[in-house]
Amino acid sequence: MLRFGLLGAGRIGAIHGANIAAHGAAQLVGIADIHQPAAEALAAKLGTKVASVAAILADPAIDAVVIASSTDTHAPLIEAAARAGKAIFCEKPIDLDSGRVAACLKVVADCGVPLGLGFNRRFDPSFRALRDAVRAGRIGKVEMVCITSRDPGPPPVSYIKVSGGLFRDMMIHDLDMARWLLGEEPVEVFATASCLVDPAIGAAGDVDTAIVTLKTASGVLCQINNSRRAVYGYDQRVEVLGSAGMLQAGNRTPTTVECSDGQAVSRDKPLHFFLERYAEAYRSELDGFIRAVAADRSPDPGGDDGYKVLLLADAAAKSFATGQPVRF
Repeated sequence: MLRFGLLGAGRIGAIHGANIAAHGAAQLVGIADIHQPAAEALAAKLGTKVASVAAILADPAIDAVVIASSTDTHAPLIEAAARAGKAIFCEKPIDLDSGRVAACLKVVADCGVPLGLGFNRRFDPSFRALRDAVRAGRIGKVEMVCITSRDPGPPPVSYIKVSGGLFRDMMIHDLDMARWLLGEEPVEVFATASCLVDPAIGAAGDVDTAIVTLKTASGVLCQINNSRRAVYGYDQRVEVLGSAGMLQAGNRTPTTVECSDGQAVSRDKPLHFFLERYAEAYRSELDGFIRAVAADRSPDPGGDDGYKVLLLADAAAKSFATGQPVRF
């Protein structure tokens, strides 16, 4: 039984807290949040207690922590938890600055504790089955990867201002998927982007529509397209083209019912947003972390994945700013 402390009781914290409470090999011992009412409400719902961060880290009965607080707190909390000897699962990103991430990962390595990172899309059953088929050689040698990721609508501008920008916030999931599917590291990044959805996003210094192309040393290409607006729902698709065929993973819909009449052939729109679309993936990533800690294995994805994908996001931002490809 792995005993957890939860740091952060917001939207993502509530997901992780419920999954811990429902897991047969885990126990939620305490919840901390800077907003006390949020911690109290979630603790009451999940049948656990409210505690301070310091109390959770000092409690020898707590084996692991889930960090689901704001991004600016991730690196300090990781370091504090590592020094307290806790196994750590942290939501992405570790930090918005790659130098700060590198320093944080050194502390984790020095303390010898496991660190897992919340790139939940790797645990989506369709994406994982696609990747397994790629690794099994089902479509021969991979030549091109296409990743589509479009939100149903933009977040508040107040969030945009502290998010680190589209490349480090939204696209970082897709850049991680690219690394996971390509099987080799990209060596060249080219990005182009616009502000087409909300002028306020542009005024805040960000973009809401972007395309990034990655290239590996062997010449394999990957294209990622992001938009903050898809009026038909949360659009999440992956396609991999190989020398012997193609693999695709499409959107999830509430039902698979399809209506054919004299006007059109129609079906449900994709699930509305990530909470619904990746509910199963969130459960699976927690299970993967628990299994890794129990088996004394390094969690996958881990801190190094978070560092490498942030470098790609930095490169995309630099490419967009300069209009030139960035080569590693």
